[in-house]
Amino acid sequence: MRKQLTILSVFVMSAFGFSQNGNIKGTIQDNNNNALSGVNVSLKSTSKGIQTNDNGAFEISNIANGDYVLAISYLGFKSKEVAINLNANQTIDLGIITLYEGNEILDEVVINGERTNKFSRKETAYVSKLSLRDIENTQVYSTITTELLQSQLVTNFDDALKNAVGVESLWASTGRGGDGAGYYSLRGFSVQPQLVNGLPGLTNGTINPANIERIEVVKGPSATLFGNAVTSYGGLINVVTKKPYVGTGGEVSFTSGSYGLNQITGDFNTALNKEKNIYFRLNTSYSTEQSFQDAGFRKTFFVAPSLSYKVNNRLSFSFYGEITQAEQTNPTFLFLNRAAPSVATNLDELGYNNKFSFTSNDLSLENPTQNYRIEMDYKLSDTWQSQTLLSKSTTSTKGYYTYLYDFGGTPEITFSRYLNKQNANTQTTDIQQNFIGDFKIADLRNRVVIGMDYLSVSSTDNGTGYAYYGSVTPDGTQEAGYPLSTAGVDAALASQSVNNAKSQFDIYSLYVSDVLNITPNLSAMVGLRLDHFDSKGDITTGADDYNQTTFSPKLGLMYQPILNQLSIFANYQNGFTNVAPALVGDPDDGPQTLKNFDPEQANQFEFGIKTNLFNNKLNVTASYYDIKVKDRVITDPASIFNKIQGGEVVSKGFEIEINANPTKGLNIRAGFSNNDSETTKSDNTNILNRRPLEAGPRNLYNLWATYEFQEGDFDGFGLGFGLNGGSERYAINYAATGDFILPAYTVANASIFYVADNYTFGLKLNNAFNKEYYKGWSTINPQAPRALMANFTYRF
Repeated sequence: MRKQLTILSVFVMSAFGFSQNGNIKGTIQDNNNNALSGVNVSLKSTSKGIQTNDNGAFEISNIANGDYVLAISYLGFKSKEVAINLNANQTIDLGIITLYEGNEILDEVVINGERTNKFSRKETAYVSKLSLRDIENTQVYSTITTELLQSQLVTNFDDALKNAVGVESLWASTGRGGDGAGYYSLRGFSVQPQLVNGLPGLTNGTINPANIERIEVVKGPSATLFGNAVTSYGGLINVVTKKPYVGTGGEVSFTSGSYGLNQITGDFNTALNKEKNIYFRLNTSYSTEQSFQDAGFRKTFFVAPSLSYKVNNRLSFSFYGEITQAEQTNPTFLFLNRAAPSVATNLDELGYNNKFSFTSNDLSLENPTQNYRIEMDYKLSDTWQSQTLLSKSTTSTKGYYTYLYDFGGTPEITFSRYLNKQNANTQTTDIQQNFIGDFKIADLRNRVVIGMDYLSVSSTDNGTGYAYYGSVTPDGTQEAGYPLSTAGVDAALASQSVNNAKSQFDIYSLYVSDVLNITPNLSAMVGLRLDHFDSKGDITTGADDYNQTTFSPKLGLMYQPILNQLSIFANYQNGFTNVAPALVGDPDDGPQTLKNFDPEQANQFEFGIKTNLFNNKLNVTASYYDIKVKDRVITDPASIFNKIQGGEVVSKGFEIEINANPTKGLNIRAGFSNNDSETTKSDNTNILNRRPLEAGPRNLYNLWATYEFQEGDFDGFGLGFGLNGGSERYAINYAATGDFILPAYTVANASIFYVADNYTFGLKLNNAFNKEYYKGWSTINPQAPRALMANFTYRF
């Protein structure tokens, strides 16, 4: 009986103790009164937490009485904390809690689970400089996710960009000073990757994809928010790097393949203090690769530390750095004559043997690069946030650069080799201050960014002049007496003068952009930039010292017939280029005079649709654009001593991109683009009514699909298949020279892989059918034949 009474008393006391505990509940929505599901809600310094349901509701039960801080976080939104005093047996209903969309940098440290549509990411804080979903952004952009890169075992930047619809390599990375990074055709205009995490980040060499979280290719003139120094009339390329996240872990990966490819990468993330508000991440990689030709190589090493420090719920800091050391031989380019008629008009007539590089591994270029970024974010209120950014980059080139040039005009097809010794450096400093708001005026929601930007770019060139160094025929016959060695080349360059050039320009900018929700289904985006360009020109001579002030507007309209699932949009985008004054007049007839020019202007009109159907399983973007560039400056065809302004180029076309996850385990990425570009107005009849060379192929297409088995004996195994292709393109297209056409191509790729809890193994076959194909921009650049790669990745 005593035992029974003891058990009964313990039960009563326990029940009484539990009755003293309380509950906390509420509903979470966004600023547009939409319920947010999957929001993380937790009590700080406890193990209690939950996620909101489909209606945005949550309830945390069985909480002992006391003082607590309720922490609320969700990807793409500013985190929020609520102080709570819970009395015995009390249920606190917090009612509706509103989260405001916020800075991606702060929120990317939270891992919110695996996406099913792995090849699609439809939200970013970089494209519009505020957190905005793709379906409500009037501008078109293509995102290449890290999952897509991993599924393709991508080890170089050119292969990564093949996944962006309408993007084609024009010119492989040469490593040379000033513009040694690769060139790509985008909506009919050439562009280089010059943005890292939304800020200037230059390189003269290659970009190693091992530290890339994703690549954002923003379409159309984008000077309103980003200026003209790092964008083109066709758009821009922004590289988003890996950043710290909440937790401890990482991975080690090794890839090996054909033509001497070996790459090892490491990724480690951890908290640095017991409060776990400082997280550190380190990415590093070392890779080597040889050419499929008789000579040529590339090797890179980088280390990329990053730090995220959340001081409190209002203030946070982040730091990113990447230090790269790269060395490469410049790729084989056969430069075609741009003035005299060529004997050959296609590859068959040229008779080129693409196994010859016409260079040596002794003649290489080194490209050390450093990029740093510091950011401070301060939450001024629930509706306003301050973002202060500082970025610095430096890139250098040292070594030997060679190229082959066809002078034409002779019965024999020969290319003369020219070379110099490079010694160049470019440095950038960028300071930005943004104020980002999300508020309502008369029930109209405004998402606003107001910014100030200062960019300074300085360049030095202490390289030598170019020396002739033998000639070759395309079939591989080389002229004797010109050894491809450092000793032979140094002797040839001994008589060349050394440059002593240094230039600098500064850009001061103000910009504002507002996304206004007129109704929940109808929104408008309006923006304006004031840009003052101040060029010091060549500091050593004082030449090209000038300044220009330009306005750059933009406007977009978005209507969603089905909210958050289907949108119809139209936009007007602007871009510009500052043009330096030029000395004109024949110097033999007397002193030359200085002639000023207006900035070139590019204006785009575009309309299309975006979808986010079947719970994000089908994302489609389709659009038609029309870009007109006016006031282009060219050399006067009547006099090489004069510059004239007034040329026009029109580039218009259609693009469609599809990202689909029709069933679990199956992911598909596909795209098609058609571009029609023409010089419609010019006093230079050599290019009038012709397709510009930088426009690349008229048609481009890409596909990549993977399927991973979800159960049974093949659980974890997967297959991948894809292709890339383009129509024929002009390598040369001038009235004076005639045409040289590179043929159309289609390249197929395939993979097989196995995914386990802690490791992944994969095999990838590039150019499976060993297609011989070429890229070019007044050049002929042979592409790699069939190559096999294997990868092993261990996660911890």
